[in-house]
Amino acid sequence: MSLSRREFLQMLAVAGATGAGLTGCDLRRLHGSDNTDAAAAHLYDMPVYGNVSLLHMTDCHAQLLPVYFREPNINIGVGPAWGRPPHLVGEHYLKYFKVPFGGRRANAFTYLDFTEASRRFGKIGGFAHLATLLKQVRGPRAGRSLFLDGGDTWQGSATSLWTEGRDMIGAQKLLGVDAMTAHWEFTYGAKRVKEAIATELKGHIEFLAQNVNDSTWGSLVFTPYMLRELNGVSVAVIGQAFPYTPIANPAYMVPDWQFGIDQSHMQKTVDEVRAKGAQVVAVLSHNGMDVDLKMAHQVHGIDVILGGHTHDAEAEPVAVRNSGGTTLVFNSGSNTKFLLVLDLDVRGGRVRGYRSRLMPVFANLLPADPEMAAYIEKVRAPYQEKLSERLAVSDGLLFRRGNFNGTFDQLIIDAQLAVSGAQLALSPGFRWGTSLLPGEAITFEDVMNQTAITYPATTLDTYTGKELKSALEQIADNLFNKDPYYQQGGDMVRVGGFTYTMSPNRNIGHRISDMRLLNGKPIEANKRYTVSGWADVYRPRHPGKKIWDVVTEYLRDKKTIHVETAYTPRLIGVETNPGYAPWPAPRKAETAT
Repeated sequence: MSLSRREFLQMLAVAGATGAGLTGCDLRRLHGSDNTDAAAAHLYDMPVYGNVSLLHMTDCHAQLLPVYFREPNINIGVGPAWGRPPHLVGEHYLKYFKVPFGGRRANAFTYLDFTEASRRFGKIGGFAHLATLLKQVRGPRAGRSLFLDGGDTWQGSATSLWTEGRDMIGAQKLLGVDAMTAHWEFTYGAKRVKEAIATELKGHIEFLAQNVNDSTWGSLVFTPYMLRELNGVSVAVIGQAFPYTPIANPAYMVPDWQFGIDQSHMQKTVDEVRAKGAQVVAVLSHNGMDVDLKMAHQVHGIDVILGGHTHDAEAEPVAVRNSGGTTLVFNSGSNTKFLLVLDLDVRGGRVRGYRSRLMPVFANLLPADPEMAAYIEKVRAPYQEKLSERLAVSDGLLFRRGNFNGTFDQLIIDAQLAVSGAQLALSPGFRWGTSLLPGEAITFEDVMNQTAITYPATTLDTYTGKELKSALEQIADNLFNKDPYYQQGGDMVRVGGFTYTMSPNRNIGHRISDMRLLNGKPIEANKRYTVSGWADVYRPRHPGKKIWDVVTEYLRDKKTIHVETAYTPRLIGVETNPGYAPWPAPRKAETAT
């Protein structure tokens, strides 16, 4: 059975009027499956609409090659965010966005049956395959499109670290990126960022950020926005860099720059570009989706927010009503898994309509672009022998991404404890890091895909139980504060050597309880414990081995890695939360019918 969108909406209306409901199987019958070759071809079949197009990717984290990347099974929303995008996982996500169960898009958008589906549908992303899709999409949109990069592009791999992002800048230019904003780019330091903008990006890519000021003079450090005429329409793109860079990352790397949200300045910038004739105003943001949603409510005159940072892949935008009309909020995932295509119908000086599609970049459906493939081979060649070093084999799925430990996080934690001899271990809740299927070799490149940062030193310190609880409370508040403007970090810190209970819906100081060592003994408030850590945002007094050296030492010794499950604290008050699904799941999603 095949239904048009109009017929489907009519059926929904009838079902609602009669009190009838649509079960998961009903939805599968209505939408069919996208796991056949014929259906897969339609993933990239998007007729041109309107007169202006914005293309968007974000958070590729320097992954030039196709990867596996498992989406989270825990992405808890609290307060007003409960049960709303982006805080939907697994079946809740599929039902909300009406994505067919068991098909390619289900594999791209969720963690469900990840190992089996990934083996079936193959790797995703990669700049050579993205380049092919871009050419296919931009061809019929020539003269009317912009390709925008949301940042976190120069960090996340060994080669990007070793070249200070130069390999990625070359790839961006080959892709035809028109503008970018930033976050992890700043961890190469102010000098390197300014050098890259003045030399490598100049004449090719606009580096935009209206929310970074010189701390001495208060002047803007970067170009705040650009105005382009597309197909006779004036389009403004305003940059919004990650506002909490000096908190989430080392402030000493950008000591003279101030970051922030500053709604009033954003409003002034929007008003300024409108006064200069902009008929379309887009914000290229690295705020994180919850922050973007709040900003969309508070600032009027923005047509579109193209967001990043939280790695949320939202199949449809959220339309936010505000005093000036409606703002569409998008988030386009990570790791070159997706390309957002947004077509706008602009008439009479404003946006009258839109069509969008977040296209998953399946490597086996899109042939590699020869020019990009040759470039990637060239920039990786000097490092290939080191990157391909085989360290061990995992007998289970290794992944990161999620509010709490992933199995690759657990591997890192286990390595820290084994090599350092510490009682406890903490590992940062980074959202970047690719996945490995069971039976795959773990190479040095795989380790670097989890650890490649410019401040990789491990630390060995002592903390009292009270200090440890305070640290966990602060990090939890960064993640679960009901006001998005106070969400300043990544996911929850990963822990090893102890357990705890968390109540995400409570306020700071009251979320963490019942901290215990693995032998069941309570962690005592005034007792000191040795704790291994890494990625300290302050300069460590006694820096230890680099984290990748710790992990590779552990892997070489183990040879075979078995991580049965990743540690998740006992959670209170989330049993019915649509952003929470225990893993391994109690049952598998049904295959599409």
